[in-house]
Amino acid sequence: MKLKFCFLFLILCQFSFGQSISLSVDGYYQGMNLYVSNPYQSDGFGFCISKVLVNGNVLPATIQNDHFEIDLSLFSLKKGQEVFIELEHYEGCSPRFINPEVLLPNSTFNLVNLSAASSGKISWSTKNESGRLPFIVEQYKWGRWVAAGEVAGLGINGINNYTLEIIPHSGVNKVRISQTDNSGKKRASRSEDFTSKIKKVIKTPAKVQTSIFFKSDGKAFKTKYEMYDAFGNLLKKGYDNEVDCSNLLNGIYFINFDNKSEKFIKY
Repeated sequence: MKLKFCFLFLILCQFSFGQSISLSVDGYYQGMNLYVSNPYQSDGFGFCISKVLVNGNVLPATIQNDHFEIDLSLFSLKKGQEVFIELEHYEGCSPRFINPEVLLPNSTFNLVNLSAASSGKISWSTKNESGRLPFIVEQYKWGRWVAAGEVAGLGINGINNYTLEIIPHSGVNKVRISQTDNSGKKRASRSEDFTSKIKKVIKTPAKVQTSIFFKSDGKAFKTKYEMYDAFGNLLKKGYDNEVDCSNLLNGIYFINFDNKSEKFIKY
C-alpha cells in the first residue's frame, strides 16, 4: 500500500511540476544581448522561466530575477550567425523578450563590384554581410530611383556574388544596389551606367479616346509605365505595349514610360 502511494505521488509530481511550455525567437547575432521579462508563476511561488536555451545550449547564468540579460557572448557566436533562443517556462505565466529587434539583421554590406550589360543583366559582388536581407536593384528614371528587381541576400561573411536581369529603357541607364534593414534607413551603393540597344520609345496618340500605344523603331514595343491623374494619384501601372484608357474620365493625365514623362488628354 505504501509503495502504491509513493508511485501515485511521483506521477502527480511529474504532472504538476514537470509540464512546461516554451517561447522562442530567432534571428542573427548582431553583437547585442537580449533582455527578458520574467514574471512570477501563477501561484506566486518562484519565477516563470525554468530554463534558457541558446542554439540548444543552456544559458550558464542565473535567471531567478524578474528581469535578466541573455549574454550571447557566452556562446562564442560570430556576428551574423544564426541564433535560436528558447525560454522554457511554466504554464499560467507569460515571460517576454523585451528587445527582440536586436536579432534582426543590419545592412552592413560593402560593394566589391557592380557591372551592367546592355541587355539589362546586372552583376554585383558584396562582402561583410551580417544577415539575410534582400538586395533591391534600383533604376533611375522618371526623376527618381525606381525598384527594378529584388534578390535575396545570402547574409554570409565573405564574397557573395549576385545577378539579376532587369528591363532596360532606351538610351543610357543608371542602376544601383540598395538594402533597407529594421532601422528603416536605406543603404545604397554607387551607381553604374550602361547603354541599352533599345531605340527611342514613343507613345501615340496625343489625344486619347480608348488606348495609348507604345512603339519603338515603328513597331509595337512593351515598356514599363505608370499613369497619374492631374492630382498625382497613381491610376495604373504595368508592362505592355498598350494601355486601356476607355474607363478614364475626360481630362488631363500624365504617364511615365520608358525613361520619360508626358502629358496626354483623354476625350
